[in-house]
Amino acid sequence: MIEARHLRVLRAVAATGSFSAAARELGCTQPAVSQQMKALESSAGTPLLIRTGREMRLTQAGEALVRHASGILAGLTAAEEEIAAIAGLRAGRVRLVSFPSGSSTLVPTALAALRSEHPGTRVSLVEAEPPRSVEMLREGDCDVALAFRYEGAHAGEDWEDLVVRPLFADRLVGLVPEGHALAGAGSVTIDAFADEPWIAGCPRCRRQLVEVCRGAGFAPRIDFATDDYPAVVGLVSAGLGVAVLPELAIESVRPKGARTVTVEPAVRREIVALTLPDLAQVPAVRATLDHLAKAATR
Repeated sequence: MIEARHLRVLRAVAATGSFSAAARELGCTQPAVSQQMKALESSAGTPLLIRTGREMRLTQAGEALVRHASGILAGLTAAEEEIAAIAGLRAGRVRLVSFPSGSSTLVPTALAALRSEHPGTRVSLVEAEPPRSVEMLREGDCDVALAFRYEGAHAGEDWEDLVVRPLFADRLVGLVPEGHALAGAGSVTIDAFADEPWIAGCPRCRRQLVEVCRGAGFAPRIDFATDDYPAVVGLVSAGLGVAVLPELAIESVRPKGARTVTVEPAVRREIVALTLPDLAQVPAVRATLDHLAKAATR
């Protein structure tokens, strides 16, 4: 295998015409130059230099290798500089996937801070709910996944192969129309909504709603279901039903015409940032995780 350090020696010998002059240029000894040239010829499997007295002349193979050496060494130098820039966060790219309410609350704060601190780092964002976002991470379609899972409902979720950065616990709250009898209540039990029509959210949130209501002794009558949180709020505000939404979703929408109420017993979802173990060592990915964690403590 031809090594870059041997190519640098060959180029110096070709430029100076002798081992001793090459050694002075490279800042090493003449025997060291001689040894590296022998190693290079051994790797190439053919003589590269013809020694005539004190002068050195390139063979045809030597001329070919010197001709290619400049491009090879220039490419290596560029690669080293680019890697150093990435390692020093002067450059880099992170592909982030997030669920919608995270995209409108945590992500903007985190990415603004990241850009301010490391302006050379570029972050792209796409939206997906878990478990699809977790699948994207494992399939190599993103570097960081902002995801969630409900407390006590981890069946079928195995994150042992991932780096999990816990961010915070997001409590579910009730949402009722402004004129609803419970609009002014400080807190209510979930069964207070047993006879109400419901507006349900994303499929995962919908399953969690059904399980919580079943635990309280009733099955919710779901009249509308939508993945769009503003639509949920709009339907509630219009008096078409009640809903239970994560606080993060409420924060992202700022509902008008609806009131929030605390629901007991408390149901929370764990908000986390996920990445792969190897990716966690990449400076730009590590910085993104750090800034998401800082944004979560707001």
